[in-house]
Amino acid sequence: MMINFDEMIERRGTGSIKYDFAVEKGLPEDVLPLWVADMDFRTPACVSEALIERAKHGIFGYSELGPEYFEAIENWFKNTTGWQVKRNWLIKMPGIVFAVATIIRALTEEGDGILIQEPVYYPFAECIETNGRKRIVNELLFDGARYTIDFEDFEDKIINNKVKLFILCNPHNPIGRVWTETELIKMGEICQKHGVLVLSDEIHQDFIYPGHKHFVFAALKPEFEEISITCTSPSKTFNLAGLQISNIFAPTQELRHRIKAELWRMGVDESNIMGQIACEAAYRGGAEWLSELKDYLLGNLAYIRDFLKEHLPQVSLVEPEGTYLVWIDFRKLGLSDENLEDLMINKARLWLDAGTMFGKGGSGFERFNIACPRATLEKAMSQLESAILALQ
Repeated sequence: MMINFDEMIERRGTGSIKYDFAVEKGLPEDVLPLWVADMDFRTPACVSEALIERAKHGIFGYSELGPEYFEAIENWFKNTTGWQVKRNWLIKMPGIVFAVATIIRALTEEGDGILIQEPVYYPFAECIETNGRKRIVNELLFDGARYTIDFEDFEDKIINNKVKLFILCNPHNPIGRVWTETELIKMGEICQKHGVLVLSDEIHQDFIYPGHKHFVFAALKPEFEEISITCTSPSKTFNLAGLQISNIFAPTQELRHRIKAELWRMGVDESNIMGQIACEAAYRGGAEWLSELKDYLLGNLAYIRDFLKEHLPQVSLVEPEGTYLVWIDFRKLGLSDENLEDLMINKARLWLDAGTMFGKGGSGFERFNIACPRATLEKAMSQLESAILALQ
């Protein structure tokens, strides 16, 4: 196939949240965006072709794909993770954040404790707090190179706060950990012991680096199926976020009923037909494209790793095990979070996700999106180097 991932595609003027709204958000117009998790690569040709073909029909009434949609999903998960899903488990929703908020409302009550592991994807905290639940934090442990789980604190927080739901992020965004089978089972057994449901966000599961393996939480033990809801989507894998499609799997009838009842209360019944078409096409024909993409991302990761070692040794890459997001440690610069943001935005002219967005454990860190052409990454690193050298 040999996709040209080096191609520079102009995204400005397309309504891109990533590129077109810097000034509206109070940032300089010329900042280089490496923040929100979408890619600067075209989706696979099979997806574009399927969407064009449907658009030619010219009628976009109430629509729903048949069994072929589930078959594409079923085969994808079986081939990539070995997970065997069942059709009656599936609930289609507009997106993962929507699904998280819906599941929180469906399965917990106002005032209930919901556990997350910070630093973690910031919409989790927003969904918890805006829905009147209590955010309970199991802070991840960091030894300067790698994050691990404080299991004693994990269980204590569940017991002391009567936690009802745990939001698992696997692979973990932003730190890039791919939790091991042992880690997942230990967390699952603690949750099972204390009657805690598990919402497992596995949206980044297709981006796993060599030497690591993704384990679907619900598939590890039959008992875990009974307490879990697995959130998946092709949006990160195939750059389809704007099509608003996610596939949520709830193996138990009771949990499915409660989630679907919440959707009915919200007036949500059908998914975007174009999102469904894109999902099916990607899962049927996108494997080779994804394989080439992952090779390219490995090259981008090697570039940023080598650049920091050679040019900015005071800045540390937290080696990712998965995702196309990298977590970078700037604490040795000795800057406050406010000064670090000023350095990134006004000096380096980079638009990143500040570590503080992900919880207090993110202080001194920044999240970079490396799913872009190499030339974009080179420009970003050059601007970063110039800004940091000017501090000295």
